[in-house]
Amino acid sequence: MLQDKGIAHTYREYRKEPLSADELREVLGKLGVAPVEVLRKRDKAFKELGLTGTEEAEVLIGHMATHPTLLQRPIGILGDRAVVGRPVERLLELL
Repeated sequence: MLQDKGIAHTYREYRKEPLSADELREVLGKLGVAPVEVLRKRDKAFKELGLTGTEEAEVLIGHMATHPTLLQRPIGILGDRAVVGRPVERLLELL
């Protein structure tokens, strides 16, 4: 969608280059949310890890760093702001 609109952006393949725990903390800060708010509870890893969504923030961040599919996506970041692109049109809120 961004490319179709001629908006310059950088895409990071989350499976090949997952966010580190520190990067996740930074993104969560820009989103202004707790880890549980961007946790994909229907993800295969959620069930395999026996998660409930009630875990401590740092525990969830650790799992998201190890299992990047647990994180809602796409996430758009511009400066000190970020949005979860669900629906994808929400990315335009950053402009």
